[in-house]
Amino acid sequence: MENPLARDLDGVLSEAREAFEALRGARLFVTGGTGFFGGWLLESLAWADARLDLGVEAVVLTRDPGAFRARRPHLAGARGVSLLRGDVASFAFPEGRFTHVVHAATPASAQLNLEQPLVMLDTILAGTRRVLDFTAASGAGRLLFTSSGAVYGRQPPELERVPEDSRLSPDPNAPASAYGEGKRAAELLCAIYAARHGFTAVDARCWAFAGPYLPLDGTYAIGNFVRDALRGGPIRVGGDGTPWRSYLYGADLAAWLWTLLAKGQGGRAYHVGAEEAITIAGLARLVAEVLGVEAGVELARAPEPGRPAERYVPSTRRTREELGVRATVGLEEAIRRTAAWASRPPR
Repeated sequence: MENPLARDLDGVLSEAREAFEALRGARLFVTGGTGFFGGWLLESLAWADARLDLGVEAVVLTRDPGAFRARRPHLAGARGVSLLRGDVASFAFPEGRFTHVVHAATPASAQLNLEQPLVMLDTILAGTRRVLDFTAASGAGRLLFTSSGAVYGRQPPELERVPEDSRLSPDPNAPASAYGEGKRAAELLCAIYAARHGFTAVDARCWAFAGPYLPLDGTYAIGNFVRDALRGGPIRVGGDGTPWRSYLYGADLAAWLWTLLAKGQGGRAYHVGAEEAITIAGLARLVAEVLGVEAGVELARAPEPGRPAERYVPSTRRTREELGVRATVGLEEAIRRTAAWASRPPR
């Protein structure tokens, strides 16, 4: 059966071919392989390996290998892919030498962050420490850590895009800062371990995304809006619709992350995201327009007059200029492809 992501994966291969060539004969250890990031990384790696005969091996950490095989049998059975059962904070080290590590495991749950901030913080830090201990023990030369734009805390409403060298930070006295502060501390751990053990650690500060593998019933507005549209609408906005966001498509995310793993400078943070901002209400209306929803958009509450709108939008200048990456799929097309994926027959 043809891979429904074939067009996207050809695009990743075209954009990140140099990075894939740098992985020829590599042995990778990957955490977070069951999530949105992991889905795109494994899909694109298997696709590139099959077409370029890279001879790459990927050991993927998962708490439930059986569930992984049931959900994604084509990935679990892909050449060079093997599954390791374990929790990111306590997994047993796989045997042998490795060349690269991708640490993409994070409990990206707004509810967990709000209700159990200590669990969120402990999970990020304990998991990162375990992965770093493994990186040092395995002899890997390069580590990619998927951090977050949350390391900057609240973006000032007058700041159009957050630059990579910004010194903004979360409020350390707010329990809701657990996720952002955890990611900040995890970046520091990566720097300490890299200096001590001599490997290269690259931070990918990731923002907001769209595309296949994105949960439609989670905390992601664009996923919820596509879900509502596929049900015939109306598209419901949980707030007043005024916050600004930007969305990078999953295939571009994969191409950027592989390029960072291969070429990113150690001890340096790179933004992974899109610069073209849209309000949440504008996004809801765009989803309705693109997917032909006649029932319209409903806001949970009206905007407060005079209240500055929240922003969560990056500048990606450093990543684009230093590494030569680009966004190839616009937001309207990202919405179409996300909806098409969600509507596809089971594989």
